[in-house]
Amino acid sequence: MGETLSVRAGVLDVGYERSGPRSGQPVVLLHGFPYDVRCYDRVTAILAEAGAYLLVPYLRGYGPTTFARTSTLRSGQQAALAHDLLALIEALELRRPIVAGFDWGGRAACLASMLWPSRIAGLVTVGGYNVQDIPSSAAPALPWVERARWYQYYFHTERGRSGLTIYRKELARLLWKEWSPTWRHTDADFEATASSFDNPDFVDVVVHSYRHRYGLVAGDVAYQATEDIIAAQPAITVPTIVIESLDNPSALRRPDPHEEHFPNLIECRRVHAGHNVPQENPAAFADAVLSLLAHVT
Repeated sequence: MGETLSVRAGVLDVGYERSGPRSGQPVVLLHGFPYDVRCYDRVTAILAEAGAYLLVPYLRGYGPTTFARTSTLRSGQQAALAHDLLALIEALELRRPIVAGFDWGGRAACLASMLWPSRIAGLVTVGGYNVQDIPSSAAPALPWVERARWYQYYFHTERGRSGLTIYRKELARLLWKEWSPTWRHTDADFEATASSFDNPDFVDVVVHSYRHRYGLVAGDVAYQATEDIIAAQPAITVPTIVIESLDNPSALRRPDPHEEHFPNLIECRRVHAGHNVPQENPAAFADAVLSLLAHVT
């Protein structure tokens, strides 16, 4: 656990943790839904010992991160996450950090690397090309894939919004169990994260995210130009290491090789972990970051 700080970055006042020597290579670690910065505690300990400078932000809608203005749409769309990451890099004056993440955080890392490659030294992404193809989202997937997305369709309804509001911790705990069947996390592990879901914007951001990705609600107009670029599904050209989690029953196995999306792919690593790779297998996640660090420095 690092030093807890806050910085105005774009439309947010971002809460983040900082550790490691400030002279080291900056590394931004990004969590997913429904997790928070605690998933990186053991990863940051390993990387700090190796001399990296670690920044671990709470995403919009989580923990101490708040919106600077009440009028800002509580958007969870992918372009918003990308701009949040860029704004944090600029606010902290980070020089070409490595960015790494999974789920929502992996999406932010992939998109920032795609959109602003000159600002990013390298990428570690769980699952590969973590970019939503919203124009194609109306096409049905295989039934087993659709079943795994039950919570997304739940959030499309007002019943789902109410359920997330009332039972946010129970729902998150259920997803932890479904997505990480081999992970024996404790009650203390979960409770250390669960308080982040009490953020007053959590429900709005989550619901908007899962509705926007299916084209059910409009996004923030401030990000429309970025969404238009993303819709073309450009390649990500920065040096990249992909992590595939072998024990995640909800993971989609892409039939296409990762090289199609990552022309500068260093390697793909298959590791034993469920959805929350950095917390379930911190040594493997940290080693991927260290390998990328050695490649780009």
